[in-house]
Amino acid sequence: MLHPRTLLAALGLALLPLASLAANSPDQGGVDIVAPWEITSPDPSKSGHVFARMQVAETLVDTDGDGNLAPGLATSWTQNDDATIWRFTIRDDAHFHDGTPVTAEAAATSLEHALSKPGMLDSAPITAIEAEGDDVVIRLDSPFAPLPALLAHSSALILAPAAYAENGEVTAMIGSGPYQVDSLEPPQRLTVTRFDDYWGEAPAIERASYLAVSRGETRALMAESGDADIVFTLDPASQARLSRQQDLTLYAEPLPRTIVIKVNAGHPFLNDERARQALSEAIDRTGIAAGLLRAPEAAAPELFPASLGAWHLGISPDNSRDLDQAREQLAALGWETNGNGLLERDGEPFRLTVRTFSDRPELPLVATALQDQWRELGVELEVAVGNASEIPSGHRDGSLELGMAARNYGLVPDPLGTVLDDFGPEGGDWGAMGWSDTEFDQWLNQLRSETNPDERANLETRVATRLHEALPVIPVAWYQQTAAVSDELEGFSIDPLERSYRIDELRWAE
Repeated sequence: MLHPRTLLAALGLALLPLASLAANSPDQGGVDIVAPWEITSPDPSKSGHVFARMQVAETLVDTDGDGNLAPGLATSWTQNDDATIWRFTIRDDAHFHDGTPVTAEAAATSLEHALSKPGMLDSAPITAIEAEGDDVVIRLDSPFAPLPALLAHSSALILAPAAYAENGEVTAMIGSGPYQVDSLEPPQRLTVTRFDDYWGEAPAIERASYLAVSRGETRALMAESGDADIVFTLDPASQARLSRQQDLTLYAEPLPRTIVIKVNAGHPFLNDERARQALSEAIDRTGIAAGLLRAPEAAAPELFPASLGAWHLGISPDNSRDLDQAREQLAALGWETNGNGLLERDGEPFRLTVRTFSDRPELPLVATALQDQWRELGVELEVAVGNASEIPSGHRDGSLELGMAARNYGLVPDPLGTVLDDFGPEGGDWGAMGWSDTEFDQWLNQLRSETNPDERANLETRVATRLHEALPVIPVAWYQQTAAVSDELEGFSIDPLERSYRIDELRWAE
C-alpha cells in the first residue's frame, strides 16, 4: 500500500504546500486547517467567509452558541418605532490590526463599501450609513426587521480604512479579530498569527494556516498522514476509513444547510409545478440519506430543517416518495412511455442535465443516485460535474436546466436574509429561476417589516408552505458538517452556522 504522502502526490497536491504545512508544527504553536473553499480575493464580498471563519475580521453583530444574535463590534443596537432608523454603538476597546481604533466612522465607511458590492446588504432598503459619535446609524426607506441579522453576514465584515484603495477596492485584509493575516496566497493559502491587542480574551493558539483543497480524497489523506490538524467536509467513504485512525477524532454537526436541486422553472419541461412535484415525488430521500450519506435523519422532504423554527413544516420523509403519483402527474401533462421505458412528449424525450460540483464530495454521489431514481420514472438525467460557479453562471445566461448544491439557509441568523436573496421577484443564483408568485412576494414584503413574533411565525410558515408546493428548488437532504481532528488538539467544536472555525477555543493537548 502506498504511503499517504505518496498518494497525495499522485492525487496532484503540490509538495510545496505540504512542506510549508509541515513547517508549522504543533511545537511551533500552529494549527493547520484544510477545507474545500478557495480564497479568490481579500474582499469580503468574494471571500469573506474564509476570513470570518479564520477569525481575522469581525462584524457589528455576532451570534452566540445557540445561533442567537449577540454583540460583536457593536455592543448594543436600537431602532426607532417603525424600524427605519437603527443605531449600533461601537465598542470602545477594539483596534484594527494596523493599530488604528475601530471607530463608528471606520465601521460606517466599511459598510458603505460593502453596500456597493454584491452581498446580503442588497436585501435591505438602506438609504444612508453614517457615523454619529460612537454610533453607526443606518437609515432605511422602509421598515426592515432583520437588519441586525444581515449585519452578521461575512460580506459585512468591518475592515480598517487602510484596507481600501481610493476606488473602494480591498487591497489588504486588515480586520480586528483575534488573528491577523501573516500571508495570503490566493486562491489556496492563508496564514494567520495571534493579534496581541485583541479586545477579547487572548487565544491559546499562536498561529494557524488555511489551505483550500478541492478534492475530498486529498483532504482525507492529509488528515490520515498528519499533514493537517483539522480537515473539514469529508465524504462518507473517507469518514468510515478515518474512523479507524487512532490519532484522529471525527465530528459531525447538523447544519441549516440543505442539498437542493435548483430548477429552471422556465424550461418547457419544468414550467408546470406538477412536473416539479413529480420529480420530487420520485426521489428516495430516505435511501439517499441512509445509504449514501450514512445519516438516515438527513432525509429532507422539505426545504428547512427543524432548527429553523416556524420555517419548518414537520413533513415526514416516510411518505415523500410516490412513483405512481409522479407518473400520473406527468401523464396529465402529456408525457408517455416509449419503447425504451423513457418518457416522451410530441416526440421529444424527457431528458435533462443537472450541474453540480465536487467541492462538497457528496453532491456528485447524490446526483448519480438521482439519475438512477429518475430513470425509474422515465426521465433521463445527465450529471455534469464542474465548478460551483457554473450554476450561478447558468442561471444568468439561461442555460441551466438543473443545479445541485448545498444551500445554507443560516447564512445569517434569520433565514429571511437568505430567502430574500434566493426567492425575491428576480430569483437568485442559488434559488428561484424562472419562477415568481405575486402573493408569495407580498408575504416576503410583510416579513421585511413585521416585528410581532406570532405574525412573523405565521408568515414564515406560509412562505415555507408555498415553496414546498411550487418547488422552485427541490430539497433532497439536510446537511451535516464533518471534520477530522488531530487528537493533539483540545476544545474543538463545529459552529452550526459555519461562521467561525473557533480557533480561539482550541489548545494543544498536554
